[in-house]
Amino acid sequence: MPAETIRVVTLNVWARSGPWDERRSVLIGGLREIGPDLIASQEAIKTDEYDQVMDLLGPDFHIFHQTDRGADGSGVSIASRWPIEDVTVLDLHVTPRTAVFACTTLVAKILAPDPFGTLLFVNHLPNWELEFEYERELQAVVVGRFIEERLAQENTHVVLVGDLDADPYAASIRFWTGRQALGGMSVCYRDAWESAHPEEPGHTFTPRNALMKDWDWPFRRIDYIFVRCGRHGGPTLAIASCERIFDEPVDDVWASDHFGVVADLILPPAS
Repeated sequence: MPAETIRVVTLNVWARSGPWDERRSVLIGGLREIGPDLIASQEAIKTDEYDQVMDLLGPDFHIFHQTDRGADGSGVSIASRWPIEDVTVLDLHVTPRTAVFACTTLVAKILAPDPFGTLLFVNHLPNWELEFEYERELQAVVVGRFIEERLAQENTHVVLVGDLDADPYAASIRFWTGRQALGGMSVCYRDAWESAHPEEPGHTFTPRNALMKDWDWPFRRIDYIFVRCGRHGGPTLAIASCERIFDEPVDDVWASDHFGVVADLILPPAS
């Protein structure tokens, strides 16, 4: 990886479901080879006895966990090679029917090294249910508005990632990519996969993965890396590359029921 690059990963680790011992080995080996700087995990287990993110990454990362997790300890976490100065945990329980799911967004201020400086790293996990696009729209607005208010006080890069449980055609995703206003506001983030592979579907939740149990789930690309755009010139960090990870089995073992996404971000060329 070239110098002055930030490598970002988002991955739904699927808790300890399925053949966990075998999956664990694939995940540990794969993450070590990928060498990310920032990692957002979803469906990761954190209990008093077990920290799945630390287990997979080792001790060399700063880690922050969502506190209001599922009954089994499942939730979202952020890991960073660099110090995490503070984290805001956003409540995404926007309607009564969201009450049973640990939906949330973590907004972390990362003390990245020069030439990047501080940045906001956002792990967004809205509701997953097929019929909950209304809630996902409301949840996107909560997060988008919070970030914009934060940037009014401190202008910095924003990298928003996660298992967003909607495909690029959905209003909640169109909101992030600047194609649709919601809740009386609009934002624009560059979709890293779309930037690097404009003609490829990039499915991350697909029956091609033997661990996916839903034989005709309609949303196939649901895991994203976004970079917030500036007033001119597109994203404030250029997307040097973006690829899927864990999208093939290793010795017949799939790492998770989701494929992950990795992107390399660099400073944009001088105008």
